[in-house]
Amino acid sequence: MVDTKELQKAVEQFRDQRDWKRYHTPKDLSISVCIEASELLELFQWKEDSLSSVDDERLSEEMADVMIYLLALSNIADIDLGKAVEEKLKKNEEKYPPEEDHLF
Repeated sequence: MVDTKELQKAVEQFRDQRDWKRYHTPKDLSISVCIEASELLELFQWKEDSLSSVDDERLSEEMADVMIYLLALSNIADIDLGKAVEEKLKKNEEKYPPEEDHLF
């Protein structure tokens, strides 16, 4: 299993080797997250609601693209994304206890 901090460093190194830091502003990275998430969503457009209708390789690539931009954004925002996820899960556990139905 790869640590999110290691992934952040790998994304930063990739960016720096290409001199792309000037393009990695919070606004542009946030936009890129949305664009890649839309490409992920597009894989399911006009198809049955099932993973069997989606190409596994494309799904993996689009998910990775979303994660890469999130890691890049978390890096420049100095946010430990792994820790942020853990904290958010704790908040959600309190907000949505498993014994309650929260769908409607």
